[in-house]
Amino acid sequence: MRTAVCSGSFDPITLGHYDVIARTAACFDRVWVCVSPNAEKKNQMFTPEQKLILVRAAVEGLPNVQAELYPGLLADYAVSKGATAIVRGVRDGTDFDAEYQLALINRGIHEGLETLFLPASPPLRHFSSSMAREMIRYRQPLENYLPGAVIPLVRDMMK
Repeated sequence: MRTAVCSGSFDPITLGHYDVIARTAACFDRVWVCVSPNAEKKNQMFTPEQKLILVRAAVEGLPNVQAELYPGLLADYAVSKGATAIVRGVRDGTDFDAEYQLALINRGIHEGLETLFLPASPPLRHFSSSMAREMIRYRQPLENYLPGAVIPLVRDMMK
C-alpha cells in the first residue's frame, strides 16, 4: 500500500490545502494529514483541536484520507504511518526554497523518506491561511477561500 503524509498547521485549512490533499489522495492508496501545532507561528486563530475538526470536515469525502494531530517531528510521524513520501504544496520559489530545506532535513532523519512537491493549482496559487484569517476576521464571504464543509464550523467557532 502506497502511503503519503500531507502536513501543515492548517490555521485554517484553505481550498489550496484541500487541493493538495485531494491530488495526493488520487496518487496514493492512503493519505495521512498531519495537523501540526506550530508554536512558532504567531496570530493563530484556531486551537490545534479546532484545526483538526476543520481538516476532518474538509476531507470527509476522501475515503483514503485520515487526519490526526501530531506535535512531534514530521519525519517521525511519516515513518510511524508507513509513509514513503511527504507531499508538500508549493506556490512559488520562496515556498520551494523553504520546503527543499525541510525535505533535506526529513531525509536526513529517515533515509528513504522522500518529499514530493506539488505546484499549486493556478487559480489557488495566491491562497494562504493568513489571507483566509483576514477574511474570517472581517466577516467576509468565505466560499472562495475555504472548503464548503468548513465554513459553518468556522462561523460557529468564531462566535
